[in-house]
Amino acid sequence: MGKLFSTCAIGFMALTMLPGAAPLSTVEITVDHLRSAKGLLQLCLTANEKSFPDCDKDKSAYRLTARAKDGVARFENLPAGQYALAIVHDENGNNKLDTFAGIPKEGIGFSRNPSFSFGPPRFSQVVFVAQGSGTSQRVKIKYYL
Repeated sequence: MGKLFSTCAIGFMALTMLPGAAPLSTVEITVDHLRSAKGLLQLCLTANEKSFPDCDKDKSAYRLTARAKDGVARFENLPAGQYALAIVHDENGNNKLDTFAGIPKEGIGFSRNPSFSFGPPRFSQVVFVAQGSGTSQRVKIKYYL
């Protein structure tokens, strides 16, 4: 039994090192311009242009919650590829973006820090490549109210 397990484990490790195996990536996120250290950061990382920036519509999106006072987050073990990042500074911790007349009351930010005023930026403005362990994004949070 032990020999069978060892053989299977070695075989699995060899398969993950094949040239055709998808490399995994880590994306380090640093969040700047938070108006307070209260609440949470809700992060959504997606490769699906059609569902950006609303993670709720994308079952394959990566979601992460971090404490706002930390100002950092990390996505690990991602397949290498192109992604877009959306962040909400959920100041009251109710797990949603609060709005007034459609205008965000809480901070929002996106990868590559695009200029935007009415509505979210286009996917093409925020997409970046995640490859290996050296990928990072520094996101500036913007507040409207």
